[in-house]
Amino acid sequence: MEFEALFKGLPLFFAYLALGLVLLAVFCFVYLRVTPQDELALIRAGNTAAALSLGGAVLGFIAPLGMVIAHHAQIGNVVLWGVIALIVQVLAFFVARALMPGLPKAIEDGKVSVGAFSGMVSLSIGILNAACQTD
Repeated sequence: MEFEALFKGLPLFFAYLALGLVLLAVFCFVYLRVTPQDELALIRAGNTAAALSLGGAVLGFIAPLGMVIAHHAQIGNVVLWGVIALIVQVLAFFVARALMPGLPKAIEDGKVSVGAFSGMVSLSIGILNAACQTD
């Protein structure tokens, strides 16, 4: 690859990077308001369960977002699939909560197994979401 060709792609790289970061920030803003526990405060206090739960949700959001950025050239598609990924992750939280009654309280109490379960549900659904993206 020529040095000149590398620089030719940089503007598009930065555009997708900036868009991805904005969508990630929007996801975090929405997700942290949908969940009843204050994950950030819990994580700051050393709660591993909260870190695993939120980390899985973030990865579950990023998986489909990364897939769409890698495979679609249009910015509008990235935004659309980002919104869909956000909705799917919020639904994943409610699925995990339905499967594990008392999930928010268990995470607040630092039950690592529950935080890991919640994070794995989010990550699994995010990977499935990424695989299902079609035009």
